[in-house]
Amino acid sequence: MQHVENKVVLITGASSGIGEATARLLAKQGAIVVLGARRTERLAAIVRDIQQTGGQAAYHALDVADVRQVNEFVTFAKDTFGRIDVMFNNAGIMPLSPMGALKTDEWNKIIDINIKGVLNGIAAVLPLMEQQGNGQIINTASTGAHAVGPSCAVYCASKYAVWAISEGLRQESSTTRVTVLSPGVTTTELGHDITDEAAAGLVEQLRTMSLNPDAVANAVLYAISQPDNVDVGELVIRSVSSKGHAF
Repeated sequence: MQHVENKVVLITGASSGIGEATARLLAKQGAIVVLGARRTERLAAIVRDIQQTGGQAAYHALDVADVRQVNEFVTFAKDTFGRIDVMFNNAGIMPLSPMGALKTDEWNKIIDINIKGVLNGIAAVLPLMEQQGNGQIINTASTGAHAVGPSCAVYCASKYAVWAISEGLRQESSTTRVTVLSPGVTTTELGHDITDEAAAGLVEQLRTMSLNPDAVANAVLYAISQPDNVDVGELVIRSVSSKGHAF
């Protein structure tokens, strides 16, 4: 795709799931992908696979909750490839639990990664994109940004925040395209850290009608591949089998 080839695309949360699927797909389309996550051994394996099939890829250790690491990740990409065309703020966690369980440590982690992590990514690339006169920021929200269910309150609040931040940035920026992705339940590692048994059972049930990460990767490809004067504001992606369900 002519609007994807040779674009430098940064992807957070790239060691598995949607991030990994997106990195592999974009590299096949000729993009230069820079992967960030905490599990560097996974990133190294993915980059090796991409390079062995002729793609261009690099990786850097990244905890999106750490402002310094986010800035280092962006600087690494800029120094290595000379520019940044797309920032895909994809990293997130989903430790669901009822409010009454008072898992405040988990609430804070959701805020640090799902909300502050996105803000850190935006802050690191926005000045560069404004200086370039173009760029694109893609943020992963969720159908949870549009609906709330039991045990999902804090997670859904974080994803609504991502939606609101994305929409506000879209309205403010005259140079940077902004897209928010709202996938339904997807088969990923998201939710592996749920400590509440009932909430874990809910996710297991929902996963019987979940999306494949490749479906979301294709949505990212669609958003990036549009002409520079086309701004895809939001893509909501659900499995057909989820009809009748909010997520």
